[in-house]
Amino acid sequence: MTLYLLRHGIATERGAGRYANDSDRPLTAKGRRQLRRAASAIRAMELSFDVILSSPLVRARQTAELIARALHCQHRLELTELLAPGASATGLVRRLKQLKPQNVLLVGHEPDMSAFASLLLTGGDRLGITFKKGGLCRLSTERLQAARCASLDWLVTPSQLGSMR
Repeated sequence: MTLYLLRHGIATERGAGRYANDSDRPLTAKGRRQLRRAASAIRAMELSFDVILSSPLVRARQTAELIARALHCQHRLELTELLAPGASATGLVRRLKQLKPQNVLLVGHEPDMSAFASLLLTGGDRLGITFKKGGLCRLSTERLQAARCASLDWLVTPSQLGSMR
């Protein structure tokens, strides 16, 4: 299985304007531009996804929808609380095992994305990686489990993605 982990794009600031509720914060215009460049890079790399799982929070949902539209796979997008901030990594692993995808895109938040990657790479949550907003990572695993089971293929920043188009 190949897992692609994508942190949502740049969103409005906490408490800004009418978005007092954190879950309602949308992407900014800059965040949407950044993600369109990322989508172009993903197409150029000829990546495809059997399923796209996303946090239901507005900024992550908008990120996933933008990528899904760009790749013409909106029908593969599923919103799940398993990618909401603070969700259970073991629950996400169970869901992925049920789906049995070969290639999956996970769209979520920090520090959860780096903690999930750390769990799969080391078995713990202390690996010092951080996903920038719009950053993308690829992990490979033969047998997915909520423990050390994956290898890091690559991790790219949004600016690196933007230069790949």
